[in-house]
Amino acid sequence: MATPAVCPRPSTPPAACSSPPWEELSLPATPKSASDSAATGPPRLTLRPAGDRRRRTPKPLGITDAGPARRVVLPVVDARHHLHIAGTTGKGKSTELLHLALADIEAGRGIAVIEPRGDLIRDLLDRMPHDAGQRLVLIDPDEEIAPAALNVLDPAGLGGETVAEHLVSTLHRLYSSWWGPRVEDTLRAATYTLTGRPGSTLADIPLLLTNSRFRTEATRRIRREDPTGIGAFWNAYDKLTPSAAAQQAGPVLSKLRAVTVRRFVADLYGTATSSFDPADVLDGGILLARLPKGELGEDSARLVGSLLVASLWQAAIGRSHQPEHTRADATILIDEAQNFLNLPTPLGDALAESRGYHVGWVLAHQHLDQLTPSLARALDANARNKLFFGVSPDDARHLAAHIGPHLNAGDLTRLARYQAACRLSVDNRDTTGFTLRTIAPPPVINGRGDELRAAARAHGIDRATRDRARSRRTFATRAPHHSTDLDLD
Repeated sequence: MATPAVCPRPSTPPAACSSPPWEELSLPATPKSASDSAATGPPRLTLRPAGDRRRRTPKPLGITDAGPARRVVLPVVDARHHLHIAGTTGKGKSTELLHLALADIEAGRGIAVIEPRGDLIRDLLDRMPHDAGQRLVLIDPDEEIAPAALNVLDPAGLGGETVAEHLVSTLHRLYSSWWGPRVEDTLRAATYTLTGRPGSTLADIPLLLTNSRFRTEATRRIRREDPTGIGAFWNAYDKLTPSAAAQQAGPVLSKLRAVTVRRFVADLYGTATSSFDPADVLDGGILLARLPKGELGEDSARLVGSLLVASLWQAAIGRSHQPEHTRADATILIDEAQNFLNLPTPLGDALAESRGYHVGWVLAHQHLDQLTPSLARALDANARNKLFFGVSPDDARHLAAHIGPHLNAGDLTRLARYQAACRLSVDNRDTTGFTLRTIAPPPVINGRGDELRAAARAHGIDRATRDRARSRRTFATRAPHHSTDLDLD
């Protein structure tokens, strides 16, 4: 007999604790209606109906290991208070992330999974239901037939100036150690210019700074209208000597070089037409981003992941125009989260605002010393659901404050493999700490991974289409050298 779902008892006098139903319906998945779709833009993902009760299915966390074994779940509404997961390698963190992601996928909720090793994405693909392919976007360096594409300079939704500012702020946080006024001025001028030029991409920033013919064409309107003072920047830039231009553009070119020389990054961020909309992902789609640092290099992996997370955050902000009751619950799940949390908004503010947008974050890492002080404070204060696997004694002393009074730092260091200390926020009240054991992963479904990879190509752009676009772009920018033409290499 199945054990009942359990809501842990709050440490303050509780209100009635109720979990959403576990009912299964036989409603077919349906694409977004024509009225929901723009006349142009990427193809829409096929989502479950917004009213499908499976979307309210709670998230399984594990089985209690004290007293009668009972299933521990996190209701969807309480998941909006976010989940902080910490644990060293081999303790069960990846298994927990697998279950959390599968639960959202099977319920039809929107979920984005971003991870820097690659195993979690492969494990998910091997176990996901067959119909998940209709709403799956796969970002993976192994995909060469029809990779996904996302134009982060597309101003649709938020407007060009907001998109440009978000991109500059994200890159500022990502590359804070080399940032300065010259870099900021150059990037701001480039992004403001290109967001006002339809079809421009991140790959056009190096081109804008190094190719005079392209720069003349791309800046013509902004020099003429000059609504933000950017025209004056380009007038001055064109007067620079080659040496001065190289000093001005060099730091920007070095950090964005991956977009022009790494095929995986160029396929994703150097294509004018996006193959998916991040807002669709939050509304019920599935985004799996496999970003193995060993294959891509740490800088490229961090760039790709940070821009993906920032794009999802922009999509969440876009929900401010929707009535709150129409916002579908969604999850952004990030393993080794410290690599990719370079949002244009301080993380604490983003987590607080996300609750109203019905977006819950699952943020996992191994050690506290991986986190910046501001990131650690944001997780402490705003991720009210906690799940700690085995941690070091130093980390245990800090984290013990979240799982008292019945558990202490010593308990955190003595947790067995696949055992975790947990504290949840249920009905807006924090529970006392308790322990649980993770559930074993479901079995691999033979051939499912290949099947879903093939299905995800419907939300990518095939190689022939990309190569034609790239050839047209190369031809259009051929011209004799100008005094501020620079060598990309």
